[in-house]
Amino acid sequence: MLGGVFQSTELATPRFAVCGDRVLESHASLAKDEIMIDIPKDFTGFIAVVKRDCSTCRLIEPAFRELKRGASLQIHSQDDPAFPETIDEVFDERRLELSYRLDIEIVPTLIQFQKGEETARLVGWRRKDWRRLTSLPMLGAGLPEFSPGCGSKSVEPGRREKLAFTFGDTPLQARRIDVASQQDEHELIFERGWSDGLPVVPPTEERVLRMLAGTTRPPAEVIGIIPPDHAPCTIEKVAINAVMAGCKPEYFPVVLAAVEAACLDEFCMHGVLATTYFAAPIVIVNGPIAEKIGMNSGHNVLGQGNRANSTIGRALQLVIRNVGGGKPGGVDRATLGQPGKVGFCFAEREHDSYWESLAVERGFSADQSTVTLFAGGGVHPFGDQKSRDPESLTRSLAMTLRTVYHGKIYGRTDALLVISPENMRVFRETGWTKARFRAALDQALTVDGTEVVAGAAGIDEGMPAQLARKRLSKFRPGGLLIAHAGSGAGMWSAVITGWAASGPRGSVPVTVAIKS
Repeated sequence: MLGGVFQSTELATPRFAVCGDRVLESHASLAKDEIMIDIPKDFTGFIAVVKRDCSTCRLIEPAFRELKRGASLQIHSQDDPAFPETIDEVFDERRLELSYRLDIEIVPTLIQFQKGEETARLVGWRRKDWRRLTSLPMLGAGLPEFSPGCGSKSVEPGRREKLAFTFGDTPLQARRIDVASQQDEHELIFERGWSDGLPVVPPTEERVLRMLAGTTRPPAEVIGIIPPDHAPCTIEKVAINAVMAGCKPEYFPVVLAAVEAACLDEFCMHGVLATTYFAAPIVIVNGPIAEKIGMNSGHNVLGQGNRANSTIGRALQLVIRNVGGGKPGGVDRATLGQPGKVGFCFAEREHDSYWESLAVERGFSADQSTVTLFAGGGVHPFGDQKSRDPESLTRSLAMTLRTVYHGKIYGRTDALLVISPENMRVFRETGWTKARFRAALDQALTVDGTEVVAGAAGIDEGMPAQLARKRLSKFRPGGLLIAHAGSGAGMWSAVITGWAASGPRGSVPVTVAIKS
């Protein structure tokens, strides 16, 4: 079950650590230098963190000499243990362990300790503050009043993650796999069957740790049991697959919510995977987080081009594949499949929607961020260039919806109707609420059983003969979801067909709140 990471060559010899081969081995973290930086329990004095490459650090070197004469002072240099030259003893901080443990962001940083406990901290140089903290009224007499300092080497791009892996208290648990120096890691992923057929991002330790920083939830937390193998899945395993999918850390809470939704019994992910139908989990995102992370709800919303939309859906599919073992030709038995099985995710267009959102309809408040999972088959285009009144447009939409799964099958398959802004405008201008539209649509989707029983119209497929005298609704109660999305131009909407086994005995749509 995929839950490991590449190891950076800056930390050790090249190693590929991906949780694969359907077995997760928990190992202790990779061998590291055993030297630990600890502040002595009885230490009272000052610690200064500096670097030669900082002009402010060089500027205030005389202040360090003065402070050294009047107080207990340790100076830790991030880039050159010979700097400052005028100080007899300088600690070599090129490993940046102390900087990581003390969370140094700016150099110079001056920290006061009382019996091993930090009591005050200054960053940069402001003469009056340094004089006040050190109780040296003439400190830095010949120096400028202020100099802002520089960024610490410990917060350089990518450095924090490396340090977290090297010195952090919660090392990653995934097993590591050695990669020869001349081996192509991308090809290795393909060879081991961890890819969905497209290249993935190699999950290095620093990338996985960066992804884990996107949530406050602990890496070891089990988020759910992933079908079809009923494999326990931790936050860490999801992070690894989210890295491989190309997600950014800010997307990670959405990915976690999607995985949680897929693990709910009522969604029936095992059935969605195992069916010969076209079904795949479709992720619909509502709430403030969609805009915050830059999701697309407008132009080409169901297509390519937006990183968040593309990678969130893909991350869910990689978790199902690599943690749960759901691979085509195995438990995945789709006859034809569809492109959405790589990943299908979009956000609802809420900022200018006339109707309440999908999430609000499903019991959540408008300011909550949610994920709705729908077992969908594929996108069926709807085009009506002439209807300008809501009655005509509703009947037109119903005509397309009646073809979902099969024109003579009723009450068996759910659907997701995605209404574009131009079609929405027809309802907005006439004051139709969503409830009124639903009522009119349901009426238009109800037919006499004689029209759709087996054998009617010379077609063997159809409903049982005993339903011939009944009025039949196309969708079960709650089986038709409605969302607003798309660009402002074009009288097009879309019907996303549901799984043939929609409903309580198969899969029902589920909505979960997104956690931080």
